[in-house]
Amino acid sequence: MRGGGAVADEPDDLGPNRFGHVPVLLQRCVELLTPALTRRHPDGTGAVLVDATLGAGGHAQRFLAELPGLRLIGIDRDPTALQITRDRLAPFADRITLVHARYDGLADALVESGYAADESVDGVLFDLGVSSMQLDRAERGFAYAQDAPLDMRMDPTAALTAADIVNTYDEAELANILHRYGEERFARRIAARIVRRRVHTPFTSTAELVALLYDAIPAAARRTGGHPAKRTFQALRVAVNDELDTLRRALPAALDALRIGGRIAAMSYQSLEDRIVKRAFADATASRTPVDLPVELPGAGPRFATLTRGAERADADEIDRNPRSAAVRLRALQRLRREGQPPQRVTEKGDS
Repeated sequence: MRGGGAVADEPDDLGPNRFGHVPVLLQRCVELLTPALTRRHPDGTGAVLVDATLGAGGHAQRFLAELPGLRLIGIDRDPTALQITRDRLAPFADRITLVHARYDGLADALVESGYAADESVDGVLFDLGVSSMQLDRAERGFAYAQDAPLDMRMDPTAALTAADIVNTYDEAELANILHRYGEERFARRIAARIVRRRVHTPFTSTAELVALLYDAIPAAARRTGGHPAKRTFQALRVAVNDELDTLRRALPAALDALRIGGRIAAMSYQSLEDRIVKRAFADATASRTPVDLPVELPGAGPRFATLTRGAERADADEIDRNPRSAAVRLRALQRLRREGQPPQRVTEKGDS
């Protein structure tokens, strides 16, 4: 999930209190991406940053405020979030383009914004999962702690809801979703209980589902591992929004969009997302030279270099200020070369 809550680490002049949002690992994202955004000019002139998960716009606002020449393309599947963030970013309106799309539509969003799909941007940021703005609005149905319609759509115009899955998928499909996307060890037991209950009364609210989960999960298991509804709600949200397959499609498009020297940062909040990011980044940083050759073949070296040592985490101070940052894992890369070409020298601010 993306960050929310108190706003101690944002400057007052950026107006965070009106949006109830704390961007996770904000300063670290700035440190990682800014060198790519300031290669042409210290104020970001000539650089393009894609915020592929715009949300409440906290990260975007910081980059736009610090780099007055930067252009930003913000993508979000939630039209309500886009409208709220459009208001938040109004002081930078002449330098932003906001696009209503899922982030696997990144290439099309670039073309729609007047850029090429490949090698046209300097930075890409992913802040994955459900945003605090969505989580904190009870009516969206993401939170198991508040009763609401069983919805969970990040894009309210999409057709499939969590109620549709719970009330119409067969028992095997339900168990598979709960096991694959929620890593729920009682998936079969829960699916059986759901099917048995819905024959008489279809599920319409989150409270009804939470009550069933309390009954379905053994008391001993409820005493450890957090709220008993946590894994089921995660699984349903992932399935409703096709989150994992969307991410698998989005990452290659984002990597292709980067110019030589461009950088990408991806923050994930659960292990399934992080595994996808880790694999995509490992492939991008791998050599294509056969392992038994003593020298690197021309054009077969890694296309990207790693900027982080494994996955970086929020420190204790940030977690104390913003508990939702506790789960974050941040990975980042820099593009070294085009496919089939040798690496080019990457110049950063101060190089000549």
